[in-house]
Amino acid sequence: MGRTKSFCLTGEENMLKVFLAEDEFIIREGIKNNIDWQAHGYEFCGEASDGELAFPLIQKTRPDILITDIKMPFVDGLALSRLVKKELPETEIIILSGYEEFDYAKEAIQIGVARYLLKPINGETLLQEIDSVAEIILGKQKEKEIREKYQKEMEENSLRDQMDLFQHLVTGDCSMEELLSVADKLDLKIMAPWYSIVLLKIQSMKHDYEEYSGSIVVVDERIAKLAEPEHVLIFDRALEGRAFLFKADSEEELLAYQKEYLGDVKEVLSGYANLRYFGGIGTPVNRLREIPASFEDASHAFAHRYLVAESCILDSSLLMQEGAAEHEDFRISAVNPEQIDRAKMQEFLRTGDLDEVVYFVDEFFGKLDGGAMKSRIFRQYITMDAYFSIVDFLKGLGLQKDEIEAPDQDGSILQDEKSAMDYIVRIMEKALVLREKKASSRYEDVVSEVIHYIEDNYAQEELSLNLLASHVNFSPNHLSMIFSQQTGQTLIRYLTDYRMNRAKELLRCSSKKSSVISMEVGYKDPHYFSYLFKKTQGMTPTQYRGGRAAEGEDL
Repeated sequence: MGRTKSFCLTGEENMLKVFLAEDEFIIREGIKNNIDWQAHGYEFCGEASDGELAFPLIQKTRPDILITDIKMPFVDGLALSRLVKKELPETEIIILSGYEEFDYAKEAIQIGVARYLLKPINGETLLQEIDSVAEIILGKQKEKEIREKYQKEMEENSLRDQMDLFQHLVTGDCSMEELLSVADKLDLKIMAPWYSIVLLKIQSMKHDYEEYSGSIVVVDERIAKLAEPEHVLIFDRALEGRAFLFKADSEEELLAYQKEYLGDVKEVLSGYANLRYFGGIGTPVNRLREIPASFEDASHAFAHRYLVAESCILDSSLLMQEGAAEHEDFRISAVNPEQIDRAKMQEFLRTGDLDEVVYFVDEFFGKLDGGAMKSRIFRQYITMDAYFSIVDFLKGLGLQKDEIEAPDQDGSILQDEKSAMDYIVRIMEKALVLREKKASSRYEDVVSEVIHYIEDNYAQEELSLNLLASHVNFSPNHLSMIFSQQTGQTLIRYLTDYRMNRAKELLRCSSKKSSVISMEVGYKDPHYFSYLFKKTQGMTPTQYRGGRAAEGEDL
């Protein structure tokens, strides 16, 4: 048998598997023994004399190709084909039949059978048909690999959409119908009888908060693999870490899974001595529109990360119990000086987020021992200390204290606890706005460096968000965030667009084949390059070139 094709890829484990169901012993033995399956790139993985015996074996061996006789006892070939297509839709089926009736062939087509062959058939002809089906299978596998690779490369775009969905969930600014529509587009299932929000941030003790840390990247991946989508969805919050939306059918089930999952997360983190983590657990709620309340509670607990040194995950319900036990009368002797440590405010001013100011102030000042904030004298001390702490912070940035509202002379900010807290929130928010404005020029330099690096290295296939983040010594999340802010598009989209534009120049100005151009713009797989080009440009490379080469010729 002369054959030039071979479907043996990189080893026996990658061979396509063939299963045979045939009730006639002589025919079954002939097909099984007269073809050197391994030499031709196949693994003969099993056989059976009827469909009833065949089906459980097929479920176990999961063949790529099923060859079955149409007429068998107990369960015939058509019935077996229906069962297999329902259970293993990617398995391709070849039916052998001694019947030429159109009705049999028609039913086989409706089932999705790949080939309907009439007996008798010799080994060489059967092998040719198997090869033809194998080409279909390998083509589908290649298409699947390409789609998965594209989805992975475009993951950064999807993460931005997921961040937006999370914001809608925790702010309550969308109707249930709108939330479900957005979640459906992202293929996320958010409906459940019970929910809770957990916030988690992981920091490297060896790096600044915005610097690149390979350990954190690895830990994030390990934590994501622990999650069961039916119970927890993970949302990226850029510099603020991760948010977890827990879901369950009952409050008891929710709390049990949450405890188990967070226990697993802590176990993962315990293996990294250089990492510090902190989390806040929100209260369980049983309506989608009540998720903002769970987020509010989680945020209060999460704000404690600036007030403690050790790693931990705090439950907001325990903090609320502690708050309910506070004394109403102010006793100066009850105030713990460590609770008003200016260094903790300085850390928040340096690393905190604008949206967190209210929570930080509430946790830092609003829960001082002995009901301290009920004293006007103490409120005066606290507001002045906060003001001078912020002035010192701005001075370190090279900014003037005039940028910040000074405590007023008439004492209106001291009239009650709320007025004092509102003033502190106001000046801290202003300080963070000034910090971001000051950092903007530095971010422009970082983004410019990233763009130049892309221009010089776009032909390297391994170029990625993580590699670029490492190059500029930023965390991947932070680089992604500032790149989007500065350019209006995600970094991976920018890289893809840059490569596509270079490819278009080469298609217009050279006679190089698409396979060559693919390599020159950073894609080793020309099929993936063609897929991506059509996905982003709306046409194939050949169509873009204007038909100067026949379709498929330049691959």
